[in-house]
Order: sequence, then C-alpha cells, then structure tokens
Amino acid sequence: MAPGEEGTDLLPSALRTVADRAEQHRGQKIGEQNTKAALVEPVLRALGWETENVDEVRREYKRRPQDKPVDYALMLNREPALFVEAKGLDEDLADRRWASQIISYASVAGVAWVALTDGDEYRIYNAHAPVPVEDKLFRRARLSKDFSEAQESLSLLSKERMIENTLAELWKADRIDRQVREAVESLFVPEPSPWLVRRLAQLIDDLTQGEIRTALSRTRITLDIPAATRPLSHRARREPEGRQRGLIRREPKPEGRPKPRRVGVTLLDLLGADLIKPPLDLTKTYLDRELRARVRTDGRVQVGDEVFDSLSVAAGVARAAVRGAPPGRKYPQTNGWTFWRFRDDDGEWKEMDVLRQRYLERETRSAAMSPVVSEFGKEPASG
Repeated sequence: MAPGEEGTDLLPSALRTVADRAEQHRGQKIGEQNTKAALVEPVLRALGWETENVDEVRREYKRRPQDKPVDYALMLNREPALFVEAKGLDEDLADRRWASQIISYASVAGVAWVALTDGDEYRIYNAHAPVPVEDKLFRRARLSKDFSEAQESLSLLSKERMIENTLAELWKADRIDRQVREAVESLFVPEPSPWLVRRLAQLIDDLTQGEIRTALSRTRITLDIPAATRPLSHRARREPEGRQRGLIRREPKPEGRPKPRRVGVTLLDLLGADLIKPPLDLTKTYLDRELRARVRTDGRVQVGDEVFDSLSVAAGVARAAVRGAPPGRKYPQTNGWTFWRFRDDDGEWKEMDVLRQRYLERETRSAAMSPVVSEFGKEPASG
C-alpha cells in the first residue's frame, strides 16, 4: 500500500494513541515542537498526508520570504489547501489572536481552511467566510472529551475529503441548517407568529386564534437536525465533469421503468419490514460510560424512564446526561443511527444504520423488480 493511501482507516487507532499521550503529558509543558512530533504528525499521517513528501506537506510554510511561517501547509497539486497551526499542549486555544493570525494569513494566501490545535483539541475555521472571526469556527473537537466526535471532525481533514472539497459543502449545509433553525424558532419566539396562528386556525376548525396563540405561547420546540458528515452531492462529484455541467447527454431511461424511491426511513418502517423484533436493546460506550436504550413496539426509543420519538433525540439526551449540553441547547446534536448499536443475528454489535441500509436495499430491489412483476401480470393479448 502506497504511503498516504490508507486514508482514514488508521485514524481511530492513531487518535487513541494520541489521546493517551496527551493525557500522559498533560501539565508537563512539553512545548510546541514535542507536541507536533508526538501528537500532531501521527494524526496527519493517519489522515493520509505524506509528512515526508514536501510536495504534499510543507513545514514552516511561507508564501513569501518575509512572511511568518505556518507550521504545516497541506498541499494538493502543490498548492496549499489547508493550514495547520500547532501550539504546545496545555496552551489556551481560546486566545483570539492565534485564530486571527492564522485566519488572516490564510485569507491573504488564498487558503480557505485552517486548523488550530494543541495536539488534543482541534478547531477548524473557514478563513474565507464573510463573518467575524468567532463565527468562522466550523468544528471544535477534543480527543480527551469526546473521541467519536473528534474522529468524525478530523476525518474531514483527510487528504481524500480535502480532494472532494467536503468541507466547503458541509459548511454550506451547516449554514442552511442554521438559517432554517432560526426561521422556525422565529415563528415561536419572542411570541407566536401571526401567520402561524392564522394558518393553524384555518386547519383547526374548533379553535379560535386566541386559543391557538395561548397554546403556542406554552410550546417549547426542539429541532433535531443531525450534523452532516458527508455532503449530499458526494456521489454527483464523482461523475465526469462534463456530465455535472450538463455537457454530456444522458441516455434516456427505458420506458415504463420506475425511478427508485427515495425513502426517509423510520423505526416504524424497520418494524413493519420485520427488520426489528421489539423490544430491541441498544447500547453505546460513551466517555467510558455504557449507555442503554430500547426500541419499543410502537417505534419509540426508551432511555431509562424517558421515551423519545427518534434515535437521534434519544442519543442526544443520553450524551447530555454524561457530559452536559452545549450552550443554548438541551442536548448535543447526534446522529442516532450511527450512535446506537444493536446485536445482529451473527452476534456482532453493529450500528443501527446497518438496519436502515438493509431496508433501503430491499426497497431498491423491490422497485427494480416491479416492472418484471407487472409484465408477468399482464392479461394475454387478444386475437
């Protein structure tokens, strides 16, 4: 296997090793150079970057001789695609000047993405976003606090994902999610939207607008928008460039062949397809705590004495019980399909997303077979 070809396959073990080293040396003031050698460079290699190849990783990078150097410039086609600035373990990354300096330099150099790290914590910024410095922060993760979240965030810095321009699309998706969230929340806060009140009054015949407004004033909404880990257009980017731009003519689909159905899968779908036999016990080891949940016969998820309508809400609340909630939220956003695990028929513990993919594969096969079934079901031609 060629250097760097392993991509993120080595990432989990590398991150665990680095996390252990960070805990071992915390408080010892090991300095920036030791931090880079022991904590930062192992992660870069696990992300698929050849640290020994100067066409791919430049240490002490300067765009011009008079510039201050950046610790690492990760290169694509010999052009910097990502700057990584390292500080010594135990340094405070919240010092605003450090983020401002690296972001300003990246903006001048035409580099969109920067990562600031002390070897344990990573902060990823969009240098080109037309917002204040504090709002340029895209992801923040700490190995010693939330290993799975750190692994997910750092995987976005892999060579493969940088080639795919994943960060730019996820930034756009996050921005859209924030706008949608703010728009929906504005319908309730600081007071119920008159438009919403009128619309509900049209739908509910036996309630007045005053009664609806009073009910909405008591309502507390929670939006469960899972953090995106792969852009929706990931498959499209793998098509030939001409096809993406509409320059390559697509062959017409055979007449009568239905399009595959796009399915938003729920636990009730899995129950109806007999892919789940309730009650189904779920588990997750999170920050050395074993969390448990159960899928009930009604398609809801029970955690302790509480019952939730989705895997993601149940996962977020379970995480919050261990480490608390982020500012302004009741619980951290969590993808419940990849958080919770179930024991499969082969005895192995697997992510719930495995069952969702089985359901989608079954639906796809059913859609593909439907023309054949229709053909055999036709009445014989007369005459």
